[in-house]
Amino acid sequence: MVRVIAEIPARVSVVQGDVMLPPDEVAAIVRLHELGWGAKRLSKEFGCARNTVRRYLRAGGVVPLAKPVRKTAFDGLEDWLRERFFRHNGNADVVRQELASEHGVVIGLRSVELRVQHWRRELRAQKKATVRFETRPGHQLQIDFGDTKVWIGDERVKIHLFVATLGYSRRMHIQASIRERQTDWFEGMEGTFLRFGGTPAEILFDNARALVEHHDAVTREVRFNARLHAFARYWGFSPRACAPYRARTKGKDERGVGYVKRNAVAGRRFASWGAFVAHLDQWNREIADVRVHGTTGELPIVRFVDEAGALRPLGGRAPFGQLRDLIRKVRSDCAIDLDTNSYSVPWRLVGETVQVVVLGGRIVIRHAGEVVADHPQCEGRRQRIIDRAHLAGLVGTMPAHTVTAPIPPSALLRPLAEYEAAVGGAW
Repeated sequence: MVRVIAEIPARVSVVQGDVMLPPDEVAAIVRLHELGWGAKRLSKEFGCARNTVRRYLRAGGVVPLAKPVRKTAFDGLEDWLRERFFRHNGNADVVRQELASEHGVVIGLRSVELRVQHWRRELRAQKKATVRFETRPGHQLQIDFGDTKVWIGDERVKIHLFVATLGYSRRMHIQASIRERQTDWFEGMEGTFLRFGGTPAEILFDNARALVEHHDAVTREVRFNARLHAFARYWGFSPRACAPYRARTKGKDERGVGYVKRNAVAGRRFASWGAFVAHLDQWNREIADVRVHGTTGELPIVRFVDEAGALRPLGGRAPFGQLRDLIRKVRSDCAIDLDTNSYSVPWRLVGETVQVVVLGGRIVIRHAGEVVADHPQCEGRRQRIIDRAHLAGLVGTMPAHTVTAPIPPSALLRPLAEYEAAVGGAW
């Protein structure tokens, strides 16, 4: 049932002959009554109804005007209105639409705006409010990209600045790029790891499309990009995304990006891209690292001494770009295709989807968590690398132009720990 609420204000009814008397006249009525005046005489003297006089006498003085309690369309919906108002970031029109669809109340936008108006100040305060927290050494790294325009030679170029800030020491790493792709995020993080000599326990970033596929603003459910998961496993940190439209939860790095733009870049010209990159590195070492930080009151380079030991050592690990984590479907010829070459898998997996990891000159193929094939990486093109054991039980001969991998059957199913160690951790 749909209730349509009229927005014409109700008229205030006035009872004829029943008026509100001033407090001094009401006090005079009470005193004269004590001297023996009756209600009829008092009503004539003060020009009001006898019932009004009697009401004042019963109360012994002024009687406050009782305002009638009027029903509204929002009765019983107080908690619901508040929850939807904050969920939709103060959008009264969306609240109005859901009020009609969920509760059958059809009402004008202005009425809803007036009803939720007293929550707007709280909403503005909530957006500005920041809970400052300090992280322990080595626990968190905050990263972000910021874009600006810089004079490189005679051309004003739009550049993207990757800025990473350690949560404890506030030490920064800056890396410039022409684009803001996923590879630029990864290269920025790996450059940070190399500069600081280790990796933190977690990395906090915003909802960049290159890293986050989906982030629900209400439930806070996050779905990271599959390649980010692989990158995080490879380097051993936990990815964490701040809430949508709540960049203040990443305040250390938000301020860091602005600091770099205003101090390191603004108003400067550079002869070449190399000169620009060299300037950023010099500025980071000679200015940012040795300034007295406004929050900690210490130099980031000095505070970093306590943080360096808490970072996870790199252990000589190669850049993630040298590791490839792919998904392939097994073809009818019992092989997967990679870089124009074919690598065999057990024939029973024809039609199945498998994971292919390229690392250290090896092609490791996994299915349902188990390693089902391990081949040396072929340097040529359009070659077929086949392990005869994968075709055992099939009728036929080996195809022409085949390079047979000399791997004994017993080595095909190596312990999973060996492959996890090769890429630096669990999958």
